[in-house]
Formats: sequence, C-alpha cells, structure tokens
Amino acid sequence: MVGCGSIGQGVLPLILRHIDLAPAQITIVNSDERGRAIAEAMGVSYRVSPLTRENVREVLAPLVGRGDFLLNLSVDVSSVALIGFCRDVGALYLDTCVEPWAGGYTDPSLTASQRSNYGLRESALALAGQDGPTALITHGANPGLVSHFVKQALLNVAEDMGLVAPVPTTRAEWGALARTLSVKVIHIAERDTQVASIPKQRDEFVNTWSVDGFVGEGCQPAELGWGTHETVWPADARRHEFGSDAAIYLERPGASTRVRSWTPLEGPFHGFLITHNESISIADYYTVRSDGAVVYRPTVHYAYHPADDAVLSIHELAGKNWEMQSRTRLMMNEITSGMDELGVLLMGHDRGAYWYGSRLTIEEARSLAPYNNATSLQVTAAVLAGVIWAMENPARGVIEPDGIDHERILEITRPYLGEMAGVYSDWTPLADRGRLFPEAVDESAPWLFGNFRVT
Repeated sequence: MVGCGSIGQGVLPLILRHIDLAPAQITIVNSDERGRAIAEAMGVSYRVSPLTRENVREVLAPLVGRGDFLLNLSVDVSSVALIGFCRDVGALYLDTCVEPWAGGYTDPSLTASQRSNYGLRESALALAGQDGPTALITHGANPGLVSHFVKQALLNVAEDMGLVAPVPTTRAEWGALARTLSVKVIHIAERDTQVASIPKQRDEFVNTWSVDGFVGEGCQPAELGWGTHETVWPADARRHEFGSDAAIYLERPGASTRVRSWTPLEGPFHGFLITHNESISIADYYTVRSDGAVVYRPTVHYAYHPADDAVLSIHELAGKNWEMQSRTRLMMNEITSGMDELGVLLMGHDRGAYWYGSRLTIEEARSLAPYNNATSLQVTAAVLAGVIWAMENPARGVIEPDGIDHERILEITRPYLGEMAGVYSDWTPLADRGRLFPEAVDESAPWLFGNFRVT
C-alpha cells in the first residue's frame, strides 16, 4: 500500500476482514508517519520512504513482484509511473484517482488542459489496450462507486418506465439505454452533513476526508462532461485539443464554481463543481456515435456540498488567494452527528429527475468498521470491492470503473453503505432560483448547463 492517510487507515481493517491475507503479507510505504500506529497495531509493516521519479522503482522493486498487489492511496505520486511499474513486474494495481508527480497540477511548462483530470486520464488510458495485469484506475467512491450507481439507476428508471430489455453487457448497449431513456444530465450529487464537537478554527482547513486531496482538486479548473443537448457555450469554457473530446473545462477553480443540484434529504442546494475523473469517464462511456459522429452524450459533473466546516475552510482558502492554511484537521472522532448522502442524479428523462445512492450516518459507519467516518467508509468499501474484483479478474489491463461488473461491486459494498435509496423528483435547476433571480439561460430547456450554474 502506497500512502496511508484517512482512506489507507480505513481500508486496512476491511482488507484483513474480507481477504484471506496475513498482516505480515502487507507493507505500507508512506511519505510520513500518518497511519503508523494503526498499521503496526494490526501487525502490518510500515516504512517512511517518500516516492519520487528517481527512486520509485528502487524502493518498490524489493516489495512488489508477480502476483502481488500494489494499492495506491497516495498523493503526489504518479499513477502512470506506478501502473507502468506494475505491468513490468506482473503485479495488480488500483488507485482512487490519477495523480501526477508533486507539482504536476501547477507545472507552468504544461497547459491547463494537460494538467487537468482530462489530461491525466488520457495519460493513463494510453496504457490501456495492452495485455497485462489488471490496473483498475479511479476506483474510490467518486470516482468509482458512482459509476456503478449510474448503471443501477439506469436499470431502475428503465424498469419503472416499463422498458422491457435485457440488461446491457457492452459499452454500446449501456449508451443505447441511456439514449433511449433520454438522460440528458447526470450529477454526482453529494451532501455531507457531518458536524463535530470542535468547530473550525481560524487559519485551519477542516474536512471529513483528505485535506490535501480536496484542496488539490478544488484548485484545479472545474471540468465537466459536455452533452449533446447543450446549445449555449459558457464564456469561460475551453475544449481540449486531444483525446476523446468528451469534456470541457472552465477557466476558474472548481472550488469557486457553484452549481444547483438536489438530493432527496437535503432538497435543493448549491454545490461546488469540483473536477473529478468520473465527470469525464461517465460522459465518455455513454457516448453514442453513428458513422463516426457523436449523436448522444450526457452532461456529467460533480455537485458537492461538503461538511459545513469544510465550506468555511474553502471560503477562507479563497479569501487568502488560494494560499493553504497553516493547519489542517481530518474530522473523525470528534464528529457528533450527520451523514453523507452520496448518489447520482439522472435528469431529463420522462420521469424528470431520479437520485440513486447511499445514505450513511456517522453512527452506522462507526458500527460497521473502525477508523472510518461516513465519508471515508463509502470510499474504503469501494476500494475493497475494487481490490477483490481485480483479484477475480487479474488480466484485464488498464480499465476504468465504468467498464467493469457493477453488480459484483455493489454486492460487496452494499453492507457498508447504509440505506440505499432511489427517489424521483420534479425538481429542475429553474425551480429553486426564486423570485430574486428569475433569469434563465432558456426557460424551455431546463437541463442546459447554464441553468445549473450559479452566477
């Protein structure tokens, strides 16, 4: 295991619970001491050895060989470098996002497009299509688990609409189903309501999952899959000049870009359009082409309302011109109540909007697994499921969550996700504008991105 932050610490007991593996067979390589006490209490070897371009193979070669598994839960370590290493030695691989080397997100020698999640995804997919051990990329909660939610949500909507058809088994069939249902927009709609007994302090960034990961994502340009129903081009949007052309980016950070969204328990809310791999991979996966031309693609993006103290942290961060606070805190034992309501919101079909996902409370999370809160357990359960799937399918090469068996992943994760709910709504992004802000991009086309965007 490379890295041992909140997700590494949370997944370790799940791995030992579900996989026939002795603690002595696991080695953690981390850049600092975080997680050492938990790892050593479980009998797992722990080494502090920051990985760099220069030493990555030297450090890992004695530890990872044919038939082994490299679980990458780090930041500032190149996913592409680790995938290449695993392919060379014959080891399985999983990560929760495609990371560059340290400084890669802000490298002035690269364009914004090359530094984007779109560009990072393309660099990882360049290794696909080759025989080799399975490398399952971007398989956390989101990206990852939400891709399986999308498939289940599509099947639920199809059944409720009386569409009689076999369950799709190919990418083309899944795209055809989404097109038949006329799904125009997919939000990864998440509301985290966890609160703690210790309030956020001045010059402190507080979050329920990796602070480094959230700040890194939030400071990247906002990215979204761009659907074929879109008719109004955002003034600050740019296309990429390479790859699948399934997504665009905005010339502003995701943590300063807000969108209207909806979850069943929260109702309407304003979320941050944080860049994530699933915004691109889902849009790409469900693209339908005819004679080489794109005839269908949904608009896909993240709409995230984190815990309230994390929102305050973002506000302070932005006010300091995106200079990181001097102190950080991961909310864990001090959480007193709340849940993470994480799901996918499918919009534009005949039933309006349909949200499907997980409602996991802090109390449930603590009863299900140690070293987790509601947010982290949704991630660690998905990591566990991805590891098991890769072990069961060891020769699939580089592959994304959208391309694997959603039923198997949901079978493994469901016991850890709290209440799984599917809820229809007549909500649209025009519904919550209110009398003070009645303007709309196009009243007759509620599902246009400009109607979701908060300006």
